Amino acid sequence: MGRKSNRAKEKKQRRLEERAAMDAVCAKVDAANKLDDPLAAFPVFKKYDRRGLNLDIECKRVSTLSPITVEWAYELTRANMQTLYEQSEWGWKEREKREEMKDERAWYLLARDAESTPVAFSHFRFDVECGDEVLYCYEVQLESKVRRKGLGKFLIQILQLIANSTQMKKVMLTVFKHNHGAYQFFREALQFEIDDTSPSMSGCCGDDCSYEILSRRTKYGESSGHAHAGSHCGGCCH
Repeated sequence: MGRKSNRAKEKKQRRLEERAAMDAVCAKVDAANKLDDPLAAFPVFKKYDRRGLNLDIECKRVSTLSPITVEWAYELTRANMQTLYEQSEWGWKEREKREEMKDERAWYLLARDAESTPVAFSHFRFDVECGDEVLYCYEVQLESKVRRKGLGKFLIQILQLIANSTQMKKVMLTVFKHNHGAYQFFREALQFEIDDTSPSMSGCCGDDCSYEILSRRTKYGESSGHAHAGSHCGGCCH
């Protein structure tokens, strides 16, 4: 009976340790979501004054945005992404996309011009993926007039800063393989890697999937090892 009893105790101890670890992960995500402004610690990043652009950057919960701004964000996403979605196995589903973008967990990084008109945004969330606390980027969308001026890279760099400051382990995002410009941008310009949870790595559907999940680890994730296999089909980045 001694061996069996020891095994049972060890199993119970492992369960307690796993529960404690998950509680700690959830506590970090909850703390991040309670912030008034995740960008407050980085005032220098609240302005983008480069390459002919002079923009104000702000970080807001979706619940604090005006309906006009949320509708603008949806319409920009539809204009930029609908065809790419229709070329994938997902298809374009208006109701689901609207619900996703209005979800109470959504945060928005917004770039506005001198007239306070929004010209670019990122929709992101603090979340748990396969046991890791992460910042998941659902969208990065830019009006055509502000593209190729370094703004998209700047917004992603802000997300990386926010992820580090909130002790998330990585920044994650989903990108269509056939969106060649975006895929190259994240893999080469921003040095994102194919995440362990991506279909091509986890083996759930491999080459049959039209997307990859990419990630870049923060200083809190660099020594934590690899995530467990799994999947996440969040929004895609343009």
